[in-house]
Amino acid sequence: MNDAALRPAAFLDRDGVLNVDDDYVFRPEALRLIPGAAAAVRRMNEAGFVTVVVTNQSGVARGYYSEDEMHAFNAYLAETLARDGARLDAIYACPFHPDGIVERYRADHSDRKPKPGMILRAIADLRLDPARSFLVGDKESDMQAARAAHVDGFLFEGPDLATFVEGILTARATRR
Repeated sequence: MNDAALRPAAFLDRDGVLNVDDDYVFRPEALRLIPGAAAAVRRMNEAGFVTVVVTNQSGVARGYYSEDEMHAFNAYLAETLARDGARLDAIYACPFHPDGIVERYRADHSDRKPKPGMILRAIADLRLDPARSFLVGDKESDMQAARAAHVDGFLFEGPDLATFVEGILTARATRR
């Protein structure tokens, strides 16, 4: 594959990066966006990054909500961001956990961060260039997954995602 055909991506964790992490959020009415979330995604869109959510969702394995409810929440998140002109190009979610009570999802799956499975699948599926991509996460497991996928990782600790992302984009522009 010609490297010039590969596109840069911005990988984003969901809970704690795009939406407030209120412990196993799955009801659309419970969605609370992180300050600057829509502006950050819109800015990455404008800068030419494919925006991809990569999120562990062990609440499915733990029996707190169904896979359908997880997908519905993710769709609602994407719709909410789109109302502010921010586009998510793809969402990869891992419903597995080795201690899950739902047999179907009880597994130490290769997609579960800190493993890089979701990132690597997105790179292959969407023809992405890891060398020009980055990940924003709020946990060390996100950073470990980024390193394993050979993607730059940035630890977001708040409060405003747009300001944080602008710093990343500015730093990357000056590296060229």
